[in-house]
Amino acid sequence: MQLIPTLKQSPLQQKIQWITKPHQYMASGAKQAPDMFLADIGPEGSYVFVNHPEGMRQMITSDRAAFFAGSKDNQLLKPLVGESSLFLIEGDRHKKRRKLLLPPFHGSRMESYAQLICDLTHDIMGQLEPNQPFIARQTSQKISLQVILEAVYGLQDGDRSQELQRRITSLANIFESTLTSALLFFPLLQKDLGGWSPWGNLVRQQKAIDQAIYQELATRRTQDISQRQDILSLMMSAKDETGESLKDTELRDELMTLMLAGHETTATAIAWSLYWAHRQPEVKAKLRSEIASLGADPEPMAIARLPYLNAVCQETFRIYPVAMLTFPRVVQKPIELIGYKLEPGQVVMGCIYLLHQREDVYPQPDRFKPERFLEREYSSSEFFPFGGGKRRCIGEALAQLEMKLVLATIVANYDLELISDRPEPPARRGVTLAPKTGVKMIFKGKANLIDFDNE
Repeated sequence: MQLIPTLKQSPLQQKIQWITKPHQYMASGAKQAPDMFLADIGPEGSYVFVNHPEGMRQMITSDRAAFFAGSKDNQLLKPLVGESSLFLIEGDRHKKRRKLLLPPFHGSRMESYAQLICDLTHDIMGQLEPNQPFIARQTSQKISLQVILEAVYGLQDGDRSQELQRRITSLANIFESTLTSALLFFPLLQKDLGGWSPWGNLVRQQKAIDQAIYQELATRRTQDISQRQDILSLMMSAKDETGESLKDTELRDELMTLMLAGHETTATAIAWSLYWAHRQPEVKAKLRSEIASLGADPEPMAIARLPYLNAVCQETFRIYPVAMLTFPRVVQKPIELIGYKLEPGQVVMGCIYLLHQREDVYPQPDRFKPERFLEREYSSSEFFPFGGGKRRCIGEALAQLEMKLVLATIVANYDLELISDRPEPPARRGVTLAPKTGVKMIFKGKANLIDFDNE
């Protein structure tokens, strides 16, 4: 067995590049070691980055005796989502919580959110002024956050909804810059020096959000919520096999997880999809043609099943995956992974970004080519935008539905243009990979093609 390759850069150089230019760091690592390498970027040591499909498959499917999906190395998210989040709990507790939370995100529940997504997209696009510039990611963030507030919280437009929207946006936007994103990686910098300081601002935004959440929970507990279909009410009503329901602190942490992991990542993916659909006009033309084939007033779920639309979304997830890494897994016993020796205690992460950039899996990986997803079906160890195994994203179905319907609604009903011909580079936004400028566009007005609003 071979030893895991190390990189030539010092640990300090690696950490700085990982924080400031993560895609360049990963690309540099893959040039030195194409399948696996030691990434000296952790606060207490190194991680093993794996991007070979077989290595990804083995890591995800091996039993707990080989790899344990512990939360110790995911603690940088704790200040944002809390210690009771699905991201941070382990073992049987994680298994029970996941089982409890999955039902609202599958099956017929998705159909009930479809028209809501289309309507909210129209509402927010209707706020743009013709021939005026706007930033696509800011608009997609408004849409995605409103979907969360209505579908997850069941909050219609009102004082509490508006306050939550303002606070959540402010909290998420703290990590727009590389400097503030670095706070997550250096616990020593997480000091509350007052409301003017980045961490102090985060603490105050978090407290205000918590207050609003606990007020909403207290209100719901005085009401009959048995007939409500929003995800919060379903989570409050759910009980495990012992008859236990989630405590308020647990509900709060799961709501923060859904808000930040849900609306932030989906907003970024939608912005990327708008970028690619308008950078390559033939993509937009094919989308419009495919949507038009459904006739007037198509059902949202019929739109979501369109093959080329699905391919565009899949290729968007591939080329710049919002989540760069899988959940960390700790090696439990000496094991061989694609010919390399792993020792107990080592922390292994699948590198989704590098997997999606492999030439042997995706020829010409730097090209945006939706057709590749029509020409072949990729295995679960080759295409990995939502993670895998027991830690696979529970909001995957809602995220994909939202992305498809928002993209389709905008492309078919509104004319947009990119402001610049320059390529949009990826950049760190917290723990995710987002468009550096947010995708600057001009809103030209309504396209007057097809209206998905069935009202």
